[in-house]
Amino acid sequence: MRFSSLVLAALLLPTAVSAQTTPDAARLKADVSKLVSFGTRHTLSDPSHPTRGIGAARRWYADEMKRIGARCGDCLQVSTIERVFTNDRAPKGVNIVDVLAIQRGRDPNRVVIVQGHIDSRVTDVMNFTSDAPGANDDASGVALVLEAARLLSGKAFDATIVYAALSGEEQGLLGGTLLAETAKERGWKVTAVLNNDIVGNTVGQNGTRVADRVRVFSEGIRAIEGVPEQLVRRGNGGEDDGPSRALAKAIDHVAQGIPGGLDAFVDRRPDRFGRGGDHEPFLRLGYPAVRFSVGVENYNQQHQDLRTADGVEYGDTVDKMDFPYLAKVTAINVGTIARLATAPAAPDEVLLRGALGSDTTLSWTAVPGAAGYRVHWRRNDKQDWTDHRDIPAGATETTLKDVIVDDVFIGVSALSSSGDDSIVTFGGRAPRR
Repeated sequence: MRFSSLVLAALLLPTAVSAQTTPDAARLKADVSKLVSFGTRHTLSDPSHPTRGIGAARRWYADEMKRIGARCGDCLQVSTIERVFTNDRAPKGVNIVDVLAIQRGRDPNRVVIVQGHIDSRVTDVMNFTSDAPGANDDASGVALVLEAARLLSGKAFDATIVYAALSGEEQGLLGGTLLAETAKERGWKVTAVLNNDIVGNTVGQNGTRVADRVRVFSEGIRAIEGVPEQLVRRGNGGEDDGPSRALAKAIDHVAQGIPGGLDAFVDRRPDRFGRGGDHEPFLRLGYPAVRFSVGVENYNQQHQDLRTADGVEYGDTVDKMDFPYLAKVTAINVGTIARLATAPAAPDEVLLRGALGSDTTLSWTAVPGAAGYRVHWRRNDKQDWTDHRDIPAGATETTLKDVIVDDVFIGVSALSSSGDDSIVTFGGRAPRR
């Protein structure tokens, strides 16, 4: 379940896009610096100004994606989606525009989304005129998305990859809502959403440096599940194995396979305490989604007017960032995208039977294009899968001899011909007959 040879190849082999074979810290810094140069990227800033504001930033991002796509035979389709939203942070209404670069896979309907939000703000969320550099929050995420496109756009995958720059996060997760609802309207089968928001600093509020890990936030019990479904999950013991938590665990395994990389700290809540991000609208619609954020935050450098007070510098500026660290976070995203876009979709359902017996029989829904399946199990007192058995294509049922269902958790992933596997679908009770 660790890095496969194909995922490693996605990171290490030359691409048609660039001679660089791994995320480039200098290039990431250049992209962040360019985004900062637009002065403010506040959602309510002038969308038509040629050099300042969110409109200019969005046009630059689109042009960059078009340049990347041109180097691989126009393999990226760059477009926008938009809608007017009105709320207490946009009382007069604002046209929210997300910029998408779509890399079509062999299955155009199954998608892996990697995203960051392009808008920025200062202390007053309604102040759209003052400079709001937004270097770490969230030019870092947008630069990561651009770099991922550079490294992956020259390759062929089964799933479609969507590289998204979202607007309106600071005004109420508006761009995330727009993209999530667009995914539903278009009938996309969303394999994963990787939301990158504040992914480029390593020095925290108290001066402590944390450069060895990145936090991956994920829900366990799904936001979309009502009380009856939650009770079923509770009865199955699947509180730590919803689709988004399974995605976070898959990311952790990818990270472990990157030499000299970061620990993916699986943070077992949907987001930071009492806070939110653009992955949450996807969770509300039932899609697997996680948030990447730095190992430690510095709140003097988030949502702050540019100033110095009592010897403390406030503001989200480029000089406070750690670009080699951002390159490592990018590598984890790239490896995860490559794995999940190569693997088939996860099984829709896994059902278990075995009460009052010494063996466990499981069955699962067939996955189109799967070259086989991997049955995973672990003792109930473990968080990560410890054992597995591979099952050939065509089979959708197997029995684990002498594995007592009371004492183990079981799940199934789908395998590609190269051995890359999907996220794991957790097994539960079969319907009573």
